[in-house]
Amino acid sequence: MKWLELHIDTSPAGIDAVSELLRGCGVEMLQIDEEGEFQDFLENNRQYWDYVDDALLASMRGKCRVTFYLPDGEDGFRTLGQTRVALTALKAAHPEYAPLLLTMETVADEDWENNWKQYYKPMEIGERLLVVPEWERAEAAGRVTLTLNPGLTFGTGSHATTRLCLAALDRLITGGERVLDLGCGSGILSIAALRLGAARADACDVDPACVNVAYENAALNGIGRDRYAVRAGDATASRLFDGTYDVIAANIVADVIIALAPRVKPLLNDGGAFLCSGVIDERADEVAAALRAAAWEIAETDSAEGWYAFLCRKGQTP
Repeated sequence: MKWLELHIDTSPAGIDAVSELLRGCGVEMLQIDEEGEFQDFLENNRQYWDYVDDALLASMRGKCRVTFYLPDGEDGFRTLGQTRVALTALKAAHPEYAPLLLTMETVADEDWENNWKQYYKPMEIGERLLVVPEWERAEAAGRVTLTLNPGLTFGTGSHATTRLCLAALDRLITGGERVLDLGCGSGILSIAALRLGAARADACDVDPACVNVAYENAALNGIGRDRYAVRAGDATASRLFDGTYDVIAANIVADVIIALAPRVKPLLNDGGAFLCSGVIDERADEVAAALRAAAWEIAETDSAEGWYAFLCRKGQTP
């Protein structure tokens, strides 16, 4: 069997988060190379060496790398695609973990990109949606089509968290809503809401590259800037848009959702919905507790492939 050798370069602070991300994607066997551990080894094992080659020292300088292997085939590239989009979300949520660079030894970049694309196919989600990659063709068969080219951002529809959110939006959007998409990535959730009948959507992401990608995806779906606004910025630190919303979606990570829980309620109209996902199963109880502590009513809890989504409702203001 042929194998793909993959590396994720990160900071010392990001080692645990990257390891957790990979395990969430089903990758169990990891090799971690980190300068601090290497220096500790040298310091604590002086009885076994009296000289260390300068080239070896140079190769470990500043190194924080997680190496893993995937089979060179359909299953491997499917896992690679999930890892890639999850890593982009982690990079957006935690810039301090930079560079979070994913590289591969055995396949050229262009082959990697083509292999990844061939496993991203049209997907029926919920009762109404059909997500179609820009390079594919599909019969709508009465469904609302959402055409998408995610580029290098998070949000293809293939990841379980995105599917959970899209299915919830399929149920929530009945027409005329105002929607806010926090951590929008490719714009998939906010654009889907507009395609399903929302009147307007605003979106933001900490990664400035997402702004153009989201606008380009909106244009692919015939949506102009008169109904859709995208900005770069940290949703937990400042208010980027005016007005209130009927639906707020945040498909990010557990820590950001916990930070957002007490802050988004003033942005939501009475009876509105706060839809949050990106929560791995080990942290689902923690996030649910944080939502309840912020006085949210959890109306629905859904899960898929070890990931959770919560649909919260805002009660009537006294």
